[in-house]
Amino acid sequence: MDTIDETAVGSLREALRGSVVSPRDPGYDEARSIYNAMIDRRPAAFAQCVDVADVQATISFARDTGAQLTVRGAGHSGPGLCLADDALVLDLSPMRWVRVDPETDTVQVGGGSRIGDLDHATHAFGRAVPSGIMSTTGVGGLTLGGGHGHLTRSYGLTVDSLLSADVVLADGSYVTASAQSHPDLFWALRGGGGNFGVVTSFTFGLHPASTVGVALTLWPVDRLPEVLRWYREFLPGAPEELSGFFAVLVVPPGPPFPEPIHGQKMCGVVWCHCGGLADDRLAELLAVVNEPAPPAFHFITPMPYPVLQTLFDTLLPKGLQWYWRGAFFDHISDAAIEVHHTYAENLPTGLSTMHLYPVDGAAHRVGADDTAWAYRDAVWSAVIAGIDPDPANAEVIRRWCVDYWTDLNPLSMGGTYVNFIGHGESPDRVRATYRGHYDRLASIKRAYDPDNLFHANQNIPPALE
Repeated sequence: MDTIDETAVGSLREALRGSVVSPRDPGYDEARSIYNAMIDRRPAAFAQCVDVADVQATISFARDTGAQLTVRGAGHSGPGLCLADDALVLDLSPMRWVRVDPETDTVQVGGGSRIGDLDHATHAFGRAVPSGIMSTTGVGGLTLGGGHGHLTRSYGLTVDSLLSADVVLADGSYVTASAQSHPDLFWALRGGGGNFGVVTSFTFGLHPASTVGVALTLWPVDRLPEVLRWYREFLPGAPEELSGFFAVLVVPPGPPFPEPIHGQKMCGVVWCHCGGLADDRLAELLAVVNEPAPPAFHFITPMPYPVLQTLFDTLLPKGLQWYWRGAFFDHISDAAIEVHHTYAENLPTGLSTMHLYPVDGAAHRVGADDTAWAYRDAVWSAVIAGIDPDPANAEVIRRWCVDYWTDLNPLSMGGTYVNFIGHGESPDRVRATYRGHYDRLASIKRAYDPDNLFHANQNIPPALE
């Protein structure tokens, strides 16, 4: 089916408690705007689901009419997989709710919730779920891809805290997947992306995290080789309560940065220490930051964990042009450091960046085959992101990112975090991302979605009979 006519849209409106937004409605352009403004697509309709029954009705409508179906949570997908021209978008964004159970030390989260919603609710209890680094990221997309961020070294990936998921399947049925119920589906959901159904809620175990130690250390970009050689040795040997992602960046104007370094290209580390603040432990651990070279800027402060999660929200709001790609690394070679230095010296815009997120520590204590995430031996997950507000620079940032990745990827482990696969990459990237897990995922896909209804994702087609 190429599009959805107004008569069909009318029948869908009658079937839902939530709203249906089509191109004739005044809220259509707002509905189709997502985080990455480089994506400009015109779906036929948005089914804004408020409950499980709405999700079931939308899936049934798509199946019965042959409409192409996409699924949207918070709309943070870099390649815009939540939207397609002339498609029906199953929009979970109204399902933003969080319920903490302090007796069981768990939290249940609606499928349209964002990290900020989760952090706000759990912080009241001095707890957290390891997640990403921006409060506007959707819990659903992050979790289904695996999920990593400031607390990964301490508590593992997001999926390592997942206890169960409520899922509407391609046939419209509703199941709860856990280690005891539909364990094959539960295995696949922990890193296999949105291939297997629409998750209407997630239940996570909680971990201690309240006020954390935060530090930011910056060095001039010409010192990157010495800094990155130091970082590759220091962090894997540091206590797991200390995390720090390496970045290349242009220093933004404003606090906490002093005016003399505004606009300068730098490399640096964003640190988080979640082991408590007694005895200035973070300052003690970071007393060695002078070893590679004197920092141009070094800042330490205690901070509520949810505030740390919002630090990049203002700098990187919805509506910028984005193009990204990623890669996994088990070590940072001298050759890779040369590549990083070259492209850091040639950052194309003030917001473009590269991050190396540590994915070791607690994440390494989960078995290689225990979840769909296939890179338990990775130590860093890299993302290269070309970013700019001006659409005229879209090709500039895309070309810088692609060239950077093309030079760096041969020095990587071969795959990437599935949420970092960029628009237009080869389908072979999906297979490389899942390594030996790919065939098992394809078999589970055949069992739960044999007709590949859920294909608007980093798709794993169902295995052949």
